[in-house]
Order: sequence, then C-alpha cells, then structure tokens
Amino acid sequence: MVKNQILIVEDDEIIANIISQMLEKRGYSIAGCTPSGEDAIMKSAALQPDLVLMDIKLSGLMDGVTAARFIFQLFFCPIIFLTAMCDDTLLEQAKSAQPLGFILKPFTDRDLVSNVELALYNHAIRKKYLGNYPIGDPKKIMIAMDAIFILDTKGRIIFFNPYAARFIDLPEDQILMSYWRDVMMLINDQTDEQLEDPVPDVVSHNLSIIHEYNTAIVTKPGRRWKVNIVVQPLMDEKNVLFGILMHIREKTRSEIKMSKKF
Repeated sequence: MVKNQILIVEDDEIIANIISQMLEKRGYSIAGCTPSGEDAIMKSAALQPDLVLMDIKLSGLMDGVTAARFIFQLFFCPIIFLTAMCDDTLLEQAKSAQPLGFILKPFTDRDLVSNVELALYNHAIRKKYLGNYPIGDPKKIMIAMDAIFILDTKGRIIFFNPYAARFIDLPEDQILMSYWRDVMMLINDQTDEQLEDPVPDVVSHNLSIIHEYNTAIVTKPGRRWKVNIVVQPLMDEKNVLFGILMHIREKTRSEIKMSKKF
C-alpha cells in the first residue's frame, strides 16, 4: 500500500521533528519539511504531496495563510493549518486557502492523526469537483521546456519551474520573492527599449498581455533571449485575482526569421 506523502511547513525544528515522528508512527511518509512559506510553494510543486501541514506564523517573507492559498489554488493540495493562537480575524483570513483542518498547539498525536485522516478523506471527495488546474497539470509544468513564473499581485515571483531557473541563471534565493523586473528585463529586440511593465494592467484590469514580435528578455546575469511572452491573471473560484502567470517561450529560428519581416 502506498503511503500518503505529507509536507510539513513549520519554522520550529523541534515541533517539525515531533510532527514527523507522530505521523511516521501512524504509517504516513514525510515528503519534506521547510520553515518558509515561499519554499513551501516550490516544494509543493516539486514533491506533489497528498497533504500540507502549514504553520500560520513562519520565518521568511511569506506567512502560512498566503502560502497555503497559493498551494491550494495552483496545485490543489489540501491544507491543514497549525497555530498557537486563533481568533476570528485569523479564521477569516485562513478561509481563502480552503483548509480541511485547523489544529491548535499544543496538540496530541490523536489530534494530529484524526485531522490528517479526515482531511485526506474529504479531499478525495472534493477533488472530483475542483475542475482544471489554473496553470495546467503541475507534473507537466515541472518538465515544461518553457519558463513558467507565478507572481503575486505585487509582481513578486512566488514560483518558477526548473526550466525558468536555467533560463534566468540565478540561484533560487535570488529569484523567489523578488520583483520580476529585478531578475529580468523585457525589451524591444530591435531598439533595446525597455517595454512597459505588464503587471499593473493585469492587476488593475484583469487583462492578458501578449508580446510576440520583436521581443527579448535580458536576465540579470546578462543573458539575452528572443521570446514570446504571455502575462495573464489567475482567478480563484470566486473570480478574485490571486496571482499572475508569466509564460515565456524562447523563439525558434523560423520564428526569429519571420519576426524580422515585421
């Protein structure tokens, strides 16, 4: 029997180890552990866990509620929140991630396991009605030969696929949570003039912006790529903007020849 894989997002190493031991004793497998919300998004895409246990208060630049919302909306991973305190405001914020459990610290192994079992059961029913992934199948995104970036509504990079890392040629910690223009620049390939930042229009008007002709990307290390780029809004089930998809594809030789005619 295949063990359910669980990702633990907890910035207290002692608590993370205790949770791991509790779950492993009950037959679960630990897919990974991370102390930060931004890394949790990356790990959720790469590891595709069956469940994410998410502490609300985390180290790093992103809190657990924000990370959980991205993880659920992008990858449909079920979420259980862990927290040392709970109030009405926190509960209201947490709803955006559609969690399937809420565990107050301190907790027993029975509290933990019963919440995990119920969440996995309920998600197995819920996922039949979730529809299509907003950015496509995560497995295909991870092996795509195009650069895929997800931005938050402030234009900061909160996810990128492996090809995007090679495309940008920077380490992960210099990409995650950086404003996209701090790692690459969108220019007119003929004039070298910097093109207008598409993010404000996408956020303000929910527009999709496409650049197909005479377009290039110059990365922070100085690499230059002739590209097609699509920047489009990502909407949740209530039609509320939660992020931005930036899809960059390197042009083929035939496309480059064609673009010179325009």
